[in-house]
Amino acid sequence: MTKQGTILVVDDNKGILAAVQLLLGTCFEQVITLSNPNQILNTLRENPVDLVLLDMNFSAGINNGNEGLFWLSEIHKTDASIPVVLFTAYADIDLAVRGIKEGAFDFVVKPWDNAKLLETLRNAYSAGKTDRRDNGYSNKQPTGESGMYWGTSERMTQLRALITKVALTDANLLITGENGTGKEMLAREIHRLSGRRQKPMVTVDMGAVSETLFESELFGHVKGSFTDAHADRPGKFEAANEGTLFLDEIGNLPYHLQAKLLTVLQRRSIVRVGSNTPIPVNIRLICATNRDLEAMVRKGDFREDLLYRINTIHVEIPPLRERPEDIIPLTEIFLSKYASLYGKPQFALTTDAKEKLKAHPWYGNIRELEHTVEKAIIIADGKRIEATDFDLPPVRHKEPAEQKETTLEEMEYRMIKEAMVKYDSNLSVVASRLGISRQTLYNKLKRYEL
Repeated sequence: MTKQGTILVVDDNKGILAAVQLLLGTCFEQVITLSNPNQILNTLRENPVDLVLLDMNFSAGINNGNEGLFWLSEIHKTDASIPVVLFTAYADIDLAVRGIKEGAFDFVVKPWDNAKLLETLRNAYSAGKTDRRDNGYSNKQPTGESGMYWGTSERMTQLRALITKVALTDANLLITGENGTGKEMLAREIHRLSGRRQKPMVTVDMGAVSETLFESELFGHVKGSFTDAHADRPGKFEAANEGTLFLDEIGNLPYHLQAKLLTVLQRRSIVRVGSNTPIPVNIRLICATNRDLEAMVRKGDFREDLLYRINTIHVEIPPLRERPEDIIPLTEIFLSKYASLYGKPQFALTTDAKEKLKAHPWYGNIRELEHTVEKAIIIADGKRIEATDFDLPPVRHKEPAEQKETTLEEMEYRMIKEAMVKYDSNLSVVASRLGISRQTLYNKLKRYEL
């Protein structure tokens, strides 16, 4: 059986620690044991722990499990991605449910069945690895704290210092940067560092939400509000209540829908489609885009008041080519990640391979680098990665991105807005110049909330 990962076992009974260490040594690379829970946080900071098996009672005569729940919370404050399995001699189903509701992966009762204990811990370990991988985490990060690789460049050092300050507040943040720089990962890091980390972070790709379903997706709907509304359904704002709402690709939101988003952000309440009842929401808003929103404001494509609302703090992630000192460390992180994923030995980079990587402009940034490393791992033989193992396109000058096509609705909106400004909101003159009736103009003004 292949041994994987590091597990921390915390129990005040040293006999149990000895027995569990012997058992778990068959499937984990390292088994760390503690009899004093006060040493948990220091141990987590000093060791790359993948999983915790946590006793629920440590003080003599106390068996209500509150100590275990307290330390469960403290572990997740340190690193919410570490799975925790609770360990108790008291088979209290209510306590088990409470522990799982508060973030525990599972619950094991003493005396334990060896096969069941091992199965539970393996499942927890696998779930933790999957969660970290899906969210861009790596188990071998230079930070030793999270999946966000900050690197050593001056700009990233300044960015980290800023994030450390603002993450503790509820200020709205706008993250900008090229595609592939890790905007969503930074948003997750901000959430992890915030006081809302025990609550959900809900992600919405604004470019993937259809205009017809925008309100239903974000604000929810009530049963019968439209043809397929077979039951009440909360939207993303409600799902993120007390936590963080991350709106990715905010620059792709059509102009006429921006006012609806702005209204919710101003009122801090939503109204489900088909209802008239406002529902208060308490969210921390983080937005991200690779577009120049200020330029869009000047062109009339993005509302200036919405930009001010989402842009309390603006942070920009520099492209990878502007921090070349991070290319090789990131490559080594991805080498370790994909060698483990594909069951291959750990690889070493040759000097030529490193030079080839550093010479590439990486217009796709970290995402492009990761995909390149994954392909190299798949095709490489032996334990060395040669320059020829990296399939890179010829170095070229990046062509400017094509302007996104404007929709008919956006064109109509701009024409009406410009005419209203030009003719001092004289509806008769505006309607005449646009070649439409006054009633049609009035309907369109109401539709676009002008």
